[in-house]
Amino acid sequence: MKIAQIAPLAESIPPKLYGGTERVVSWLTEALVRQGHEVTLFGSGDSVTSAELVPVTPQALRLDPTVKDALGYHIMLIEQVRRRAHEFDVLHFHIDLIHAPFVRSLGVPAVTTLHGRLDLPDLVPFYRSFPDLPLVSISDNQRLPMPPVNWVATVPHGLPRDLLRATFAPKGDYLAFLGRISPEKRPDRAIEIAARAGIKLRIAAKIDDADRDYWEEVIAPLVARHGDIVEFIGEIGDRQKAEFLGNARALLFPIDWPEPFGLVMIEAMACGTPIIAFGCGSVPEVIDHGRSGFIVSRLDEAVDALARLDELPRAQVRACFEQRFTDERMARDYVALYRRLIDATFAQAGNVVRLHDHEAVAEARIIA
Repeated sequence: MKIAQIAPLAESIPPKLYGGTERVVSWLTEALVRQGHEVTLFGSGDSVTSAELVPVTPQALRLDPTVKDALGYHIMLIEQVRRRAHEFDVLHFHIDLIHAPFVRSLGVPAVTTLHGRLDLPDLVPFYRSFPDLPLVSISDNQRLPMPPVNWVATVPHGLPRDLLRATFAPKGDYLAFLGRISPEKRPDRAIEIAARAGIKLRIAAKIDDADRDYWEEVIAPLVARHGDIVEFIGEIGDRQKAEFLGNARALLFPIDWPEPFGLVMIEAMACGTPIIAFGCGSVPEVIDHGRSGFIVSRLDEAVDALARLDELPRAQVRACFEQRFTDERMARDYVALYRRLIDATFAQAGNVVRLHDHEAVAEARIIA
């Protein structure tokens, strides 16, 4: 099958540091290539992939200080895809909504995975205008704020089986917070939990410009106040995650928003590290309560859960990851979806359509 993956341009594929969507696109692309598909990745020129790379910009936009407005570059991305759309069996978009007006005119089955939060009011009128656009959610909970749309699947994220190896004898005596400093991620809760439990907390997190005031006014003073147990590390990359997560007693995921997925949860699971999370958004879909972590609703419950970590053997946590959240499973789910979309397109056409799929058949006759 010939597959186009269309990625955001803000970060490279994979990203150098923070970047959940871009990591997932990379893992999916590489898994599809390993499974024998011909994959073309549209992204920034500093991306690294075993697929064919179509470099729309020289480097990730976040790393280019001359870039002030990303819109024009994403329109360039759409134009690149438009010119080559006829070469593919399916187009897979990961760029939210900018391509929506163009998809039907491309004449190729297409699907869009929505990676972000969908509870923003401006999205409702937008998606009401495109009710037939085939969409994939990354959790069932992510769908709840949306108007009626064409959901075609829920595909949870998956990461490479050997990317983060499990640590069954952690060397650290600390709790981990990994992700982004923002009000909805609630690093303040993580600090409070650690302070109440008297356990060291290490925070590895990115600070976006939009959250700079929150950091300076709320979190930095808390870090300073609890400097005996709280350590702020800053943003880290994949090479550091295995050690950071693997040596932690637990990952704290004290969110206060409708998290669409929460990639850090399965990263911790891959390391064998149990999770203590507040039950918002996708959390109940990702964590097997009592097997890979504990789902709580209050600070005192989170503190109490720390005393029960022995009930969550790290081999069991790792097994939860291997059973549900590998990139191989994610790629298989998407390939099954691609085939459904292709079959539906053929059925609507009602004639002979030549496929690029070298694993399957060269031609398919579908009678509507």
